[in-house]
Amino acid sequence: MRLKSFFSLAIMAIFSPLVAQDGFTSLTNGSDLSNWESYGGEAPYELIGDTIKGVAITNTPNTFLCTDKPYDDFILELEFFDEAPLNSGVMVRGQWRQQDDIRRVYGYQVEIDPSPRGYTAGIYDEARRGWIYPVHYNDPARTAYRHGEWNKLRVEFIGDELRTFLNDQSVANLIDSVDASGMICLQVHSVYMPDMAGKTVMWRNIRIKDKATEADRMQAVLAPEENLLVNQLTDREKRQGWRLLFDGKSTDGWRGAKLDAFPQSGWEVVDGELRVLAGNGGESNNGGDIVTTDQFSDFELVFEFKPSEGANSGVKYFVDPDLNKGQGSAIGLEYQILDDERHPDAKAGVMGNRTMASLYDLIPANPVDVERRKDYSIGDWNRGRIKVKDGKVEHWLNGYKVVEYDRFSQMFKALVNYSKYQDWENFGRWPQGPILLQDHGNAVAFRTIKIREL
Repeated sequence: MRLKSFFSLAIMAIFSPLVAQDGFTSLTNGSDLSNWESYGGEAPYELIGDTIKGVAITNTPNTFLCTDKPYDDFILELEFFDEAPLNSGVMVRGQWRQQDDIRRVYGYQVEIDPSPRGYTAGIYDEARRGWIYPVHYNDPARTAYRHGEWNKLRVEFIGDELRTFLNDQSVANLIDSVDASGMICLQVHSVYMPDMAGKTVMWRNIRIKDKATEADRMQAVLAPEENLLVNQLTDREKRQGWRLLFDGKSTDGWRGAKLDAFPQSGWEVVDGELRVLAGNGGESNNGGDIVTTDQFSDFELVFEFKPSEGANSGVKYFVDPDLNKGQGSAIGLEYQILDDERHPDAKAGVMGNRTMASLYDLIPANPVDVERRKDYSIGDWNRGRIKVKDGKVEHWLNGYKVVEYDRFSQMFKALVNYSKYQDWENFGRWPQGPILLQDHGNAVAFRTIKIREL
């Protein structure tokens, strides 16, 4: 009798979905969805064996089926089958807030994307910051998704490091510290076209290793690292030659563009932010522009900026502070920072070449790699990037390349000849120069300013 009971228990341990195997535990109980809860819209979910099936219905918001408990450090594995073109995703450390009459889920979402852009397993910050790891950061991974088949997804979220793998290929490698714990959620995306009703997405073999550690990570060649920690460098960034131009505490390494020292007024360092204060809206007549004491040639510059309503500012590079000692800003190539909706400069220039993230007065900003609109926030943080190598220049805004050009090309020279810079000899082609943050009389905050020379 005891022997029979022992074997019965052994068989149950092998086949029960709730028993941990290799430290993993199933998130489906084999009978119902009582350990899950629905948030947001009204799309239905059902459990079929160990498979959760979601069905899209029209005219309802995004619907999420979430675990009934939060997780902090974990490894999540599952398989999914998505009926194109339905978009979906898996929330990790998901949060929720009451929004009108629904519980709105937000936070880190591992994307399921059957569209041609190929962003499956990229990281989208649902209902908050938007894309924080679009998969063109790791272009080879855009083909890892298998259309019309079951796909395997692995998510490792340990400490501040979020890594995703699609069919055993590393896709995203994000460092971020906004949420330390939260729900696991499965998404049925909102649809509004009648022919999308009835489209399904399914997940099976959903299992989690709770309280995972670094020792549990997959050993693999990782995707490029994207670090969103404020005013901090990772060990990998340090090895790659990155350094902070602003340490979050002081103005070391900066001076006034027309001064030998940092401006006495018009700028402040508060709460880890380097802030240019509001003046009268004039160009460089409050505290004045500031520049780095070092000069740069080929480089990659990353910075975060928070413009106030109606603000105008900019980040300039290949600047020559000696060219303009009078009124106005120092001369150099400019990554424009502008509230396009409220500042009149957005309608000046030619074809939008003075709008947010444009090469000011020369090339308008439009997403280059994928078809989408230009997204940015006023009164909240945005991520800018300028990359210069062998004359090739890129502007990035919130994860998307929006400008690319060759500063030594005939086309660039022609653009300069028909711009406000035509009188400055060899403008934009100088071999090196400092980085400049512009005072245009409007309040703008900067942080996480880091650079590496290429």
